[in-house]
Amino acid sequence: MARRAEKTSQPPDSQRQDVKDLPRAGSSALDRLEGLLAALRATKGLRETSRGRFYRRGRTFLHFHEQGEDLFADVRWTGLGWTFERTRVSTQAERDALLDRVRVSLAKPG
Repeated sequence: MARRAEKTSQPPDSQRQDVKDLPRAGSSALDRLEGLLAALRATKGLRETSRGRFYRRGRTFLHFHEQGEDLFADVRWTGLGWTFERTRVSTQAERDALLDRVRVSLAKPG
């Protein structure tokens, strides 16, 4: 008889494809993103569980990384499963583009 797979909240590490090579954004990096963070906090459908980490429907949706002076957002867009897409958010234009894309994504059903 075949053994049933255990249900888990996350897939095993061997199946995870999220990016882990950059350190999470620290307090000073998140300070630079405060305008974006405030806009994300005000966005219906997102819940900030700790500073800079947002959940959607009980799953991590967006968090931030830093590398030197560059800042990045890892976002799990609808349809990507467990995979995060990394987007640079070092400039105001990049932050505005991310926020627009997040709002469009959240407006879609599913």
